Amino acid sequence: MAYDIPQLPIGSNGKSIPLLGFGTAEYPLGNTENLKEIVLRAIELGYRHFDTAAAYQSEKPLGEAIAEALKLGLVKSRDDLFITSKLWCNDAHKELVVPALRNSLRNLQLEYLDLYLVHWPMRLRPEAELHPKEEDMLPFEMESVWEGMEECVKLGLTRCIGVSNFSCKKLDKLLATAKIPPLVNQVEMNPLWQQKKLREFCMEKGVHVSAYSPLGGRGTAWGSNRVMDCEVLHQIATSKGKTIAQVCLRWVYEQGVSVIMKSFNHERMEQNLRIFDWSLSPEELQKISRIPQIRGCHPLGFFSDKGPYKSLEEFWDGEI
Repeated sequence: MAYDIPQLPIGSNGKSIPLLGFGTAEYPLGNTENLKEIVLRAIELGYRHFDTAAAYQSEKPLGEAIAEALKLGLVKSRDDLFITSKLWCNDAHKELVVPALRNSLRNLQLEYLDLYLVHWPMRLRPEAELHPKEEDMLPFEMESVWEGMEECVKLGLTRCIGVSNFSCKKLDKLLATAKIPPLVNQVEMNPLWQQKKLREFCMEKGVHVSAYSPLGGRGTAWGSNRVMDCEVLHQIATSKGKTIAQVCLRWVYEQGVSVIMKSFNHERMEQNLRIFDWSLSPEELQKISRIPQIRGCHPLGFFSDKGPYKSLEEFWDGEI
């Protein structure tokens, strides 16, 4: 059975984003064994949005899966899919943005992306490793990097551009100079980090919010079990006969936000799609709104005493 996932228009170019997407980052990064088969199963189930990034090292197996899906007729055409990838910090230099996207497209065996994101508001030396040293950190030149992103749109390499992990302050600064505004801000969001301030700001500015780590980032370098162990969510899930994961995904969906989930377990891949034919009650939403808030994602390698960001507070502009 293939599930039908609702979509939401973003921007004014007629492009719509599926409100439930499939993430391909497996930790440790580069652990992509069996990803091709997993993506093919996801497409059979109805997933149409696939989220990758240069840093995830999952672009090649995702590209192989897309090619196989088209060959098998699981989707009628490339246009039936929504593919997102991201610019890594090594390539956050104006002259490297277009070549970086071209390389991602080669890996994916595609002619264009639906969405290309600046992965982090961070710039590293091109030769820096994934976990940078202090001397690899450079001031982030937002305006020039965004000019490179805009060039990607002009060249037809991507339909939409956006950002990831941008605070209200950084997003506001970008919007002040962008000729082509970012259409999406992909950020950590779940019932224990609800991003109310950022969501209100993005709604006011016409920027769509997309949520990653809706279950708290378990299995990542920074994630925890806080979300899955939350007693409020456990009680709601038990009373409704749903899983905690389904409650979290439904909550994000009810906020008008698209969500990137990631499970390579076939049963949970299908369970996570069963969130569209029921809803949370006002009382349940009220209980979730009262859960104490704390950001989970702390990019520990992106700040230092000598770097452009001296602390977590500075990196997130106080939004922690």
